[in-house]
Amino acid sequence: MEVFEKEILAWFDHFHAIPEVSWKEFTTTQSIASILDDLGVTYRTFSDVTGVIAEIGEGDEVIAVRAEIDALWQEVDGVWQGNHSCGHDAIISMVLGALLYLKDKPLTKKIRFIFQPAEEKGNGSLAMIERGAIENVSHLFGIHLRPIEELPMGKVSASIHHGAAIFLEGKVHGEDAHGARPHQGKNAIDVIFGIQQFIKSIYLSPFEVYSAKLTKINAGGESLNIIPGSAEFAVDVRAQKNEVLEKLKDKIDTGLTGLSNLYGVDIEWKWSDFTPGAEVSAEAEAIAEEAIRTIVGDEGLALPVITSGSDDFHFYTIKNPNLKASMIGVGADLQPGLHHPKMTFNKSALDVGAQILAETLLRA
Repeated sequence: MEVFEKEILAWFDHFHAIPEVSWKEFTTTQSIASILDDLGVTYRTFSDVTGVIAEIGEGDEVIAVRAEIDALWQEVDGVWQGNHSCGHDAIISMVLGALLYLKDKPLTKKIRFIFQPAEEKGNGSLAMIERGAIENVSHLFGIHLRPIEELPMGKVSASIHHGAAIFLEGKVHGEDAHGARPHQGKNAIDVIFGIQQFIKSIYLSPFEVYSAKLTKINAGGESLNIIPGSAEFAVDVRAQKNEVLEKLKDKIDTGLTGLSNLYGVDIEWKWSDFTPGAEVSAEAEAIAEEAIRTIVGDEGLALPVITSGSDDFHFYTIKNPNLKASMIGVGADLQPGLHHPKMTFNKSALDVGAQILAETLLRA
């Protein structure tokens, strides 16, 4: 079999050098379209959103694969910049590699390649769904590099079981007071401490995996003798199951209402960027398992990966419950970790991932 590792590595180097944050992946979208033009593959782009949807093969039934294309915005060596520390540059390269492995094969079904924006915002998949990405799709696959503590180099999992996540942003509206006369105001910092204590006292079944924690607090100004009446805060909420996340959300809503009454202040908040937990299809997982065995042998097949991280890949199955989906996890000795500004991995895993993905799509 012809190997396309050289092309895949060149694509990775290209996309690694042009990281673009969510909804602004303009050059990335153009680059993917240009590569597809060179390969003679038909595709669609959109006037109002970034991303690309391409297809090869013939037939009414469609097998699909999703690739995320956005980067993170983070500080690297003291400079704030776009950075592919989640490995989406690797995913684009593996998915394009799979396309290259499949392009000239006789196909009895269509294979759709969804290059999706804004995964890091948790809602880019919804934009692709609205634009017909999963119309007539029976099976959907994704692929992602995994941290070394989850999968070492040479090990590949047929499924990643992501947790669900949602974020809360809130404001406390109390009343400023002079530092010498605290009884004349309503201290927002006291309220924030109350919120922290309340969140840490939420208990659900010990058999469930979940967490809630404050991730932002802004209160006070340059004048240190003013007790601040206003504060902003944010909460990161996660659970392995979607129904457990909903229970957490309900408890936090009830608690914030109670704290507002207790402290005599207004607390306003909103929930955003919900990302559902994984709904993995046993059939799709089994197809991926056989593909992994074919490419790297029985010794390369790893157990399913259970992670508290989230991915908007699972909106595709939430919006279409009949869709059979699974995301493949690839070991690449990735360290120190996903989203670390100095994340590195063994690039030889890219061609392996592309071959496994191509075999998975063929078997589906």
